[in-house]
Amino acid sequence: MSEEKVKTSLYAVKITVGQERNVAQMLADRAKVEKIPVKAILAPYELRGYIIIEAYTPHYVDDLIRGVKHTRERVQGVLDISEIDKYLETKPVITSLQVGTDVEVIAGPFKGMQAKVIRVDESKNEITIEILEAAYTLPITVNADYVRELKKGE
Repeated sequence: MSEEKVKTSLYAVKITVGQERNVAQMLADRAKVEKIPVKAILAPYELRGYIIIEAYTPHYVDDLIRGVKHTRERVQGVLDISEIDKYLETKPVITSLQVGTDVEVIAGPFKGMQAKVIRVDESKNEITIEILEAAYTLPITVNADYVRELKKGE
């Protein structure tokens, strides 16, 4: 029976927190070079410390992650597609942001800083934030895709 007709499964792999995207890219490159039959690698932003790999058998995942920096181990068992559905739908970040929401800046010159949303402009996909760690309050307007929600506002 050819592998194309065999059903794939989803496997979770523990990763060093903050290294999910880097590890996913390294694993994708390794799978291509070493011709390891992996169908997909998912590194959702909301799922910290884990990536999800779609493969035919768990031993392919084990072969793929063996010796790769920042990978810990494959979580035993398989994931159901319903468990990762929420990570697959695409929705604009701005729809979940509101005034008073705490965010982390993930791109640009203020990357890594925490801020509070003070205004939302959905038509331009921009938000105005105040950096919490700054000595004085300075409103900064950034693209909504440059932030990640930490805590909902009141």
